[in-house]
Amino acid sequence: MCRNIHTLHNFEPAATDDEVHAAALQFVRKISGSTKPSKANADAFERAVEEIAHISRHLLEDLVASAPPKNREIEAEKAKARSAKRFAAA
Repeated sequence: MCRNIHTLHNFEPAATDDEVHAAALQFVRKISGSTKPSKANADAFERAVEEIAHISRHLLEDLVASAPPKNREIEAEKAKARSAKRFAAA
């Protein structure tokens, strides 16, 4: 599940609220062990996602980077190349 959580710090343009929410959702899914909570746990699950997204946004705003911001397209191409190498037919 956590393979879908990507680094969000030091990118230009900055991470969107949707990206932060998606990362928070994946985190809560991982630690809860559930991709879809029961009705009894749905409120707690959603509250956790919202709180983690909120705190994550604050973290991203407060972090300082000495390196220049990364380019999303270049990083995506690097990830595709790593994936192709990793899953290449033997």
